[in-house]
Amino acid sequence: MMKPSRSEFVDVRGLRTHLRHWGREGAPKLFMVHGWMDVSASFQFVVDHLQGDWHVIAPDWRGFGLSERPRADTYWFPDYVADLDAILRHYSPDQPVNLLGHSMGGNVVGIYAGARAGRVRKLINLEGFGMKASRPEQAPARYATWLDELIEPALMRPYASRQAVAARLQKTNPRLSDERADFLSQHWAAQNAAGQWEILGDPRHKFASPLLYHVEEVMACWSAITAPVLWVEADDTNMWQWMGPKAEARVEIDRRLGFLKDVTTRMMADAGHMLHHDQPAALAAMLEAFLA
Repeated sequence: MMKPSRSEFVDVRGLRTHLRHWGREGAPKLFMVHGWMDVSASFQFVVDHLQGDWHVIAPDWRGFGLSERPRADTYWFPDYVADLDAILRHYSPDQPVNLLGHSMGGNVVGIYAGARAGRVRKLINLEGFGMKASRPEQAPARYATWLDELIEPALMRPYASRQAVAARLQKTNPRLSDERADFLSQHWAAQNAAGQWEILGDPRHKFASPLLYHVEEVMACWSAITAPVLWVEADDTNMWQWMGPKAEARVEIDRRLGFLKDVTTRMMADAGHMLHHDQPAALAAMLEAFLA
């Protein structure tokens, strides 16, 4: 049985931003932020398995889902951190929050929890590994790639039907059941004037960032986190591709975890990167045990 959600639109730093709510107003709040090319409805299956009395609040990041797209041609990562700060000030101006992020969202909440340590009660990072460390000499080629991409209009491939969207989701994640793929397709895409289905994500999200990933700056933020952290990985994740060879990536991830003062690590069995789709019941149990 799916728990009903309700939509709300608020102004977040000048952009009309969509947020999805589950649960009772006045219940303890749990904020969930999604990953790249995803939407807030992605957390439906986990919410369905939560046993406690929670008010779950999940935004669509700028340029994703039903949230407005900025007029700039580049998405700057610090904007996500600032958007999160504005959202938390709106919904919980005085109380520290329980905060969960998946993938890109996990990277956002890790930075935020270091920058605003007193604002976070407990932090949950689902597969928010970060990117491979960069080198300064990569900068010229990165800027060149970015400049080249700005010349051509950004486009997203359309789909002939919503069923085709669901099939695309299952191609990316073979564990996704027909029922869950059908549900997600309703929120992940929308029909355009020509009758085709378009992904609800600004194609400019696919542009390369001209800025290199400075891992030690991120680790400085992680070091400043005072909240207890629950770190959850999937045993069949494909995120190694962003970190280099698997053996080297494991060493680097463990090094990064060493910067967290109070961390509980969990490995989710029989799950890929979209672990909240693959094992929502097990994940919900982990979350509630940690948040108790």
